[in-house]
Amino acid sequence: QRRVHGDLTTNSSDMATAPTGKRGIILFGPPGSGKGTQAPLIVENFGFCHLATGDMLRAAVAAGTEIGKAAKAVMDAGQLVGDDIVLGLIRDNISSPACGKGFILDGFPRTIKQAQDLEVLLAREEKSISHVMSFEVDDGILMDRISGRMIHKASGRSYHVATMPPKVAGKDDITGEPLIVRSDDNERTVAARLKVFHKETKPLKDYYASKGLLRTIDGDRPVATVFAEVKSLLSQ
Repeated sequence: QRRVHGDLTTNSSDMATAPTGKRGIILFGPPGSGKGTQAPLIVENFGFCHLATGDMLRAAVAAGTEIGKAAKAVMDAGQLVGDDIVLGLIRDNISSPACGKGFILDGFPRTIKQAQDLEVLLAREEKSISHVMSFEVDDGILMDRISGRMIHKASGRSYHVATMPPKVAGKDDITGEPLIVRSDDNERTVAARLKVFHKETKPLKDYYASKGLLRTIDGDRPVATVFAEVKSLLSQ
């Protein structure tokens, strides 16, 4: 059964009760777990801002901010952007009006040290993490999902040729803009990405579980069913 993303949104007057703007959530999920589908739904229904590391870097570089200039210099030199720059981007974004109702962190933290540094930053900004959601799906199912995946680059909305096709082939349901297939969405690359993901995130999940923040969500269900659980958790 096809599920159209727009059917899962609410009118602004019916927007779900969200945590205060001082709160943030962290999303974990391997490629194909549905994390990329759920994040825009959280944005649409709760008014949170979605802070993906790559998107923040590109926006800061394009805007020519001080952090953007520093990031560009590092990237132009062929080096990896350091934690200090990423944390600076997070600091600048969570204090913006767009993040006034709350924020989603996607792609950060990736290490225990980053998680600890993030806590220090958020405490300084009088904010905190209220939920850490981990979308869990068996690796075999993920391989099948990813092989037919299409993405709307601007919003992050995901589709699948077999299980969740767009209304018009190759077009985003909301904007009508073309969908893309990621060059690394192939079996060999995906297997390698999953191995790295599991190695990176297990210590982090244990870390947040010890703090009572981790919520494990079965991602092998229809989009609407998964989002109903997400919505319930965020409304508590």
